Amino acid sequence: ASAMAEGRPLRLLGLHGYRQSERRFRQRTGALRQALRGRAELVALNAPHPVPGGGGEDDDGDDPPRGWWFSAPGTFEAGEVAAAPAGLEESLSAVAAALAEQGPFDGLLGFSQGAALAAMVCALRARGDPRFPVAFAVLVAGFASRAPSHSHFYREPIALPTLHVVGDADAVIAAPLSRELAQHFVEPVVLTHPGGHFVPAAAPQKKAYLEFLDRFRPGQGQ
Repeated sequence: ASAMAEGRPLRLLGLHGYRQSERRFRQRTGALRQALRGRAELVALNAPHPVPGGGGEDDDGDDPPRGWWFSAPGTFEAGEVAAAPAGLEESLSAVAAALAEQGPFDGLLGFSQGAALAAMVCALRARGDPRFPVAFAVLVAGFASRAPSHSHFYREPIALPTLHVVGDADAVIAAPLSRELAQHFVEPVVLTHPGGHFVPAAAPQKKAYLEFLDRFRPGQGQ
């Protein structure tokens, strides 16, 4: 049963960034959740793989930093052409399980490595993979994986509606990487903001999120 039929808020499955966790992601998206209140609910998911070596200043033994896949044993660099990336299949399975067990979800909202994973899920969904019943995705600071074994995700244009959020001052995932990911999609919506590596939720971004999400709400077209 979709939100369109029920008039309920949209439900988004949130995929956090590398070295984050469900709890950290929840803490850092408070402004976004406030901006979407009544229109969309964000439910975050923990990545299945703890990152070795702890999380630095905000380390918490009960809440280790996590990742969706590694480009080399126990590490991840977005720009690395990883010969043997590890862990992606477990993460796709974790997303499929969350969609099945905690659903229904209408779409995905991914940040950084989570946005890269969400883009892969979109590719599978667009090919008809029944494990991923989502209608759209919001991809914040996303990028396309450089690993040759992941290139199949980008072989054909991905026909699923997406909003790509690009930070002009992002020093972690440079803006051109996020723009390049958008080019793998059919009719992507690209939202640029002046900030860095975070999920922006100031008035201009709030307006863009709501305009995009309203396409999937009752009586709003679609």
